[in-house]
Amino acid sequence: MIGSMIAEVTKLTNGNRVVIPAAIRKSLGLRVGDVVTLVLQNNGEVRLLTQRDAVRQAQALVRQQVPAGRSLVEELLAERREEAGRE
Repeated sequence: MIGSMIAEVTKLTNGNRVVIPAAIRKSLGLRVGDVVTLVLQNNGEVRLLTQRDAVRQAQALVRQQVPAGRSLVEELLAERREEAGRE
């Protein structure tokens, strides 16, 4: 462990697979079958995100683009009601 980071060494195995070491799986709460997202950073580092964290990051990006008090859900529902009313 480096500071508050966990550093583990692993290797590429047959079939180009990488085993996520147990300490990291445990820290992230990963289980067999869980979906993860790998992000290749501009500096060549690879980040592994749990599905929960990937969704949180996507939500944060959307929040940055949507003004406070605006509800995209309400706008979508209003559009759908309008379309249904025209049918």
